[in-house]
Amino acid sequence: MSEPSAEAIRDRLRSIAAPGGKSDIVSEGMVSDIFIAKGKVFFSLTVPADLADRLEPLRKAAEETVQKMPGVQKATVALTAERKNGQGTAPPSPAGPARPTPGSAAQRGPAGRQTIAVPGIGSIVAVASGKGGVGKSTTAVNLALALQQHGLSVGVLDADVYGPSIPRLLGLSGKPEMAGDKMMKPMESYGIKAISMGLMVGEDTPMVWRGPMVTQALTQMLRGVAWGELDMLIVDMPPGTGDVQLSLAQQVPMAGAVIVSTPQDLALLDARKGLNMFRKVEVPVLGIIENMSLFVCPDCGASHSIFGHGGAKAEAEKLGVPFLGEVPLQMAIRETSDAGKPVLVGDPDGAESTIYRQIAQRLVEEVEGVGAQGNEGPAIVFE
Repeated sequence: MSEPSAEAIRDRLRSIAAPGGKSDIVSEGMVSDIFIAKGKVFFSLTVPADLADRLEPLRKAAEETVQKMPGVQKATVALTAERKNGQGTAPPSPAGPARPTPGSAAQRGPAGRQTIAVPGIGSIVAVASGKGGVGKSTTAVNLALALQQHGLSVGVLDADVYGPSIPRLLGLSGKPEMAGDKMMKPMESYGIKAISMGLMVGEDTPMVWRGPMVTQALTQMLRGVAWGELDMLIVDMPPGTGDVQLSLAQQVPMAGAVIVSTPQDLALLDARKGLNMFRKVEVPVLGIIENMSLFVCPDCGASHSIFGHGGAKAEAEKLGVPFLGEVPLQMAIRETSDAGKPVLVGDPDGAESTIYRQIAQRLVEEVEGVGAQGNEGPAIVFE
């Protein structure tokens, strides 16, 4: 059976009344562009900001209506919230929120538009890099473990759809179970909750997807996973400044982003692009980490600057962002990562683990500092 057209889906959605009951959701312009791929339908509903926390039944009704259409295997509908032009905002309380409240419906962004928080998650932090091969995923996993050792409940979302590596780094295998109501259970390793496209396809299976499919996969992993209560969700971003980075910044209120770079000039050039991308979408840059900073010879103990040294710290000072710390190029980090038993698990009292915990402590301080300033998310654009 062939899948329905976007126009046929719109016609069916006209049966759903808009808030207020005077018209339908299509006539009111609430339905975004509709994306259809192999029987899967994706779109969003733009709703008034002041009603966002009460319109989950509307979203569910739209999803179920489309789901029942012949040829539709699955429908995924997201809520976006938009404040009308000229509509004021309530003044903040004197103390101000420390960070986005877990489970809050929406956070105000530029131009009065809204991002909608993920229920139960206190802070969302992206770990990003301008280019591949700088140890971003290894850093993300060890940061997550260090944060957990600081007493936080932590999850990791592997947003690198084309090259997922979190399952290997955390020693995870198998496929996620369903938690009912179309929600997936995150898998767990070393006390860290995690989800990755690498858990849903074979390790050697290439993901030949265009941008919209990648965006929808990210949405599903964010909002279609029963994360429970987390103090922080670490998002391991793909390298570069593409669809995933933009979509994440526009979908959820983020505490900020961490940039990982090696000290060499080429990596720093790309790191600068990544940093500027987050600034353009008004996501705070929480700091830069210099990875593979120094190589310490295991035989003689001498230090060698294979990729240079201090470049990321100098770049952080130049750009006016915090420098979170430097991680040496050590065999122990590589070996434990490949074995699926990160260094903070295999050698929690070692020098490398101490470094990651120090960086994690600085990250927590930066997140709390941003939250104290009343940070708010960027505008949301559903693609």
